[in-house]
Parts: sequence; C-alpha cells; structure tokens
Amino acid sequence: MSRFLDSLFGKTEPMLTEASARDAASIAVLHGQSFQRGWSDGEVEGLLRDRAVLAHRAMVGKKMTAFIMSRIAAGEAEILSVAVARGEQGRGLAARLLNLHLRRLAGVGVEAVFLEVGESNAPAVRLYAKAGFNEVARRENYYNEAQGRRGAALVLRRDLV
Repeated sequence: MSRFLDSLFGKTEPMLTEASARDAASIAVLHGQSFQRGWSDGEVEGLLRDRAVLAHRAMVGKKMTAFIMSRIAAGEAEILSVAVARGEQGRGLAARLLNLHLRRLAGVGVEAVFLEVGESNAPAVRLYAKAGFNEVARRENYYNEAQGRRGAALVLRRDLV
C-alpha cells in the first residue's frame, strides 16, 4: 500500500551523506533489524570514532534508511556492514550508497575493497556483482542460516585503481 501511495504522491529521495558518531544509535537499530547479531550503540560509536573507519548514511528527513561502513588499512578497505531498512529495499538505494562509498574510498587512496557476504543472500550477491566485485575466496559453513543449516561466506574483492 505504501508503495502505491508513494507512486501517487512521490517519495522523498534519501539524502546520502557521511555518517558520524552522532549516528551510532540509529545505525545500531538498523543493524539489529538487519542481522542476526546486531551491534550495540557502543560498538557502533567506537567504530565511528575510529579514524580508519568510513561510513555513509541515507536519511529521509530525520530517519536513517540505510548505512554502509568500512575499515581502511594499508591501502585496502573492508566493508564491515551494509543495511537498508526493509521499507526501502528493492529501490536501488544500496547501489547508490555503495557507489558513493566506493568513490569516497578511492578518493582517500584505497586501492582495493574486500567484503564477506552470505552465499544465500541473493540480493546482496547481485548488488556486489553489478558493482564489479569478484569472488576471491569462500568460507564453507561460515554463517548460521535458517533451520540450523550453515551457509558459505563469499569473500569478494573490487579493485578501485
């Protein structure tokens, strides 16, 4: 119903900006809604205060609808987490946020970006493939999945230079 109303009246486009420690509580909430083991406010705040961490957020008004966070070391970065609020999924927001984030990482001298994603997370696997990431390793039985099953983690890489 909300998508129908959005199509009639238009939906405010999210504003993509860099995240800061002030966003810790909102990121922790969104992370907790998106993953089996969420991060606490303190964990997120600690990450956001780390000079080696770069994070971006998507805001609609005062509501955070998505975030992405990476840690930078020795010319490489690891994407630690990406989350999009359920009501915003499927609209291309993750791709826009990832694109901004990768451009910013390149701008600070990062040459390669790595991440791990669950093999069964088809939307995320598609997102990263479209963004130019390639599988460089695989960790079998890494993630706990539904009904007690274990799933593989794909280790992906994208060169920025």
